[in-house]
Amino acid sequence: MKRNAITSIVAAAASACAIAAGSGATDALPQPHHLAAASPSAKVVTAARRYAAFWDTGDASYAQAALAPDFIDRTLPAGRPQGPSGPLAASQAFRNAVPDLRAEIDEMVVFGDRVSVHLHFHGHFTGQFGTVQGQGQPIDFQAFDLYRVEGSRIAENWHLEDNLSLLQQLGVIAR
Repeated sequence: MKRNAITSIVAAAASACAIAAGSGATDALPQPHHLAAASPSAKVVTAARRYAAFWDTGDASYAQAALAPDFIDRTLPAGRPQGPSGPLAASQAFRNAVPDLRAEIDEMVVFGDRVSVHLHFHGHFTGQFGTVQGQGQPIDFQAFDLYRVEGSRIAENWHLEDNLSLLQQLGVIAR
């Protein structure tokens, strides 16, 4: 896809989000470093960017705007509640450990109602993770998500995180 077409898709998604939010709030939505779209949909791109904004900021309103009320996490970790409350709880717990957590969209690939997102997380472990107290060490890990978007919200999510790197950086397991 040509660069100007990609820019148009992202701009259309930003416009749709601004209209939905009633303001110019799209500046807060992360921009993908690379977007590939075989059949672009502004609604799909906007849903993915809203969810990335949630992980980037911890602002629950982004998750509420991105996730369908009957959202299903298809790779639900043990102990996490199903539905939109699951990511909200995960984000809060993780931000207790890494208060300055940031997330960037390195890659986004859209086809129909599916979008894959390669996220890059970084910050500093200054809080508490379980019984481990952070000492300010850098945190830098990646995740891959696959969303199915229904209407303008994420209905299903399959995700993989680089938990080995994360747990080593937290000092929970040895390198």
